[in-house]
Amino acid sequence: MTDLTSSSQPAIPSAPDWGIDRARVLARAPHAVTACTLEIVEQTASTNSDLMARVKAMPRESVPPGIQAVRVAYLQTAGRGRQGRVWHAAPGHTLMFSLACVLPRTLSGLAGLSLAVGAALVEGLRTLPLDDRSRIALKWPNDVLLDGGKLAGILIETAWSTPAACAVVIGAGINVRHDEALLAHLAASAANVPAQARATPPAALSQALPDANLTDTLGAVLEALAAMLARFGETGFAPFRGDWHACHAYADRDVVLLEHGKEVLRGRALGVDEIGQLLVATADGVQAVATGDVSLRLAPSTP
Repeated sequence: MTDLTSSSQPAIPSAPDWGIDRARVLARAPHAVTACTLEIVEQTASTNSDLMARVKAMPRESVPPGIQAVRVAYLQTAGRGRQGRVWHAAPGHTLMFSLACVLPRTLSGLAGLSLAVGAALVEGLRTLPLDDRSRIALKWPNDVLLDGGKLAGILIETAWSTPAACAVVIGAGINVRHDEALLAHLAASAANVPAQARATPPAALSQALPDANLTDTLGAVLEALAAMLARFGETGFAPFRGDWHACHAYADRDVVLLEHGKEVLRGRALGVDEIGQLLVATADGVQAVATGDVSLRLAPSTP
């Protein structure tokens, strides 16, 4: 999954060998999905939008906590990422799915959820037979990295809240295999963007697992997400803070924070606080940064 502003979309190739094996996913993620809650479609506008519309129509006072549905699409024609960026991916190369869940927490109790989701994705991916599990890391606030490149992105939307619960839709895009045409397009698009403002270059799971496929990747991350959501519903972000720090790609490194492409803060990344804000050591002391519209980059002087 890669953030672009292009709206062009590739056709779905006829290649059943890379299609998702539904039975294998159900066997690998028994705590996450059932035959009734797992949906796999060829194409849709946006899996997040699909599930948001469905969840908003649910009777809020009577929906039980837990995962309500998982929707996977080989192609999204209007997928989107954080800050409204377009999700652009080649069918068969990228796993794109959304998960609808009701959590027994107030709206303020959802603080840090995107970081906990990132930690769960890393945990799930590390259950696959990678050549080196440590190659996968986290970049604040919600990117999963492989060898410093962007392996996965996360988008979380809140459908509704009551005094006792919140319904959220968690969208994720994971690059499973590289698509050379997309890489060439990315390189050409980045050529006219200032170096500091360029997006993190893409990575693919096949770099660490040559036989990476959509089926096993989906099963692994769904099972990890199910365990995380059950625990988050009870405790919030607190028990996941250490997990996130253990995977922090930019720990103790010099970073810059950008807003609309312009630098707004520079310092040393320390970690995150109890609600998931990034802690940055600056000349004026430690500052806590909320997600908002800011983007994190390594400082140009950092090797």
